[in-house]
Amino acid sequence: MRIKKAGRLLLIFFIIAAITAGAWWWRQRKALNFVRYEEFGIDMPVNYTMHGIDVSKFQKEINWDAVQQMQVGKIRISFVFIKATEGITRQDAAFKRNWKKAGEAGLVRGAYHFFYSTRDPVKQAINFKNVVQLTHGDLPPVLDIEVHNNQPPAVIRSTARIWLEELEKAYGVKPIIYTNLRFYNTYLGDEFNDYPLWIAHYYQKQRPRVDRQWVFWQHSDIGRVNGIKTIVDFNVFRGDSAALMKLCLP
Repeated sequence: MRIKKAGRLLLIFFIIAAITAGAWWWRQRKALNFVRYEEFGIDMPVNYTMHGIDVSKFQKEINWDAVQQMQVGKIRISFVFIKATEGITRQDAAFKRNWKKAGEAGLVRGAYHFFYSTRDPVKQAINFKNVVQLTHGDLPPVLDIEVHNNQPPAVIRSTARIWLEELEKAYGVKPIIYTNLRFYNTYLGDEFNDYPLWIAHYYQKQRPRVDRQWVFWQHSDIGRVNGIKTIVDFNVFRGDSAALMKLCLP
């Protein structure tokens, strides 16, 4: 009798799990509404209200007032991620200007570091801290981790965690992890599920196929914006303006 009862409870558990997984899958598969905006040069997921870009020195000199003032329909640029550092010594040549001008234009700013698991993570954290002064209203620091350099997942995870913990101590907030879908699943996994995720997944009309919540989605790398002469990456934030400000440094 006890065995039968245990079997029924186990069956109920699996049914509930299957229903929960099915509901999650349906929410992920539910079609988004994309609208083609010739001014931006790409299809935009209009289900989201907060749109942004990310830039580096490769976007050359940017007219940030033109970026902030551009509006097509209900779409406008609300936030920007700016490359600050790379490895243990490199600093993006355009960071200081981009950081200052984007802030003066009234955009919500975030700074990111391009990470190498083959370099000392503490020295990489110091490189970032020496360059970036985050204040109230800025987004948390970002770990851009997308190259493996032939390192095993265990090494990538351990070095990344050191950088993340160093930056959390420095700024008092959990850093954001930026990566692509394949890299996250292969090298990071669920060990970093407590960090906000910025996921890259291009040119498709469904939400990113990642088995956890994401905060930012980089959905295209060929967008156009007034004030920028080159193509640029486009992102959306999963929330409204109030939620975006809640994510920022207090």
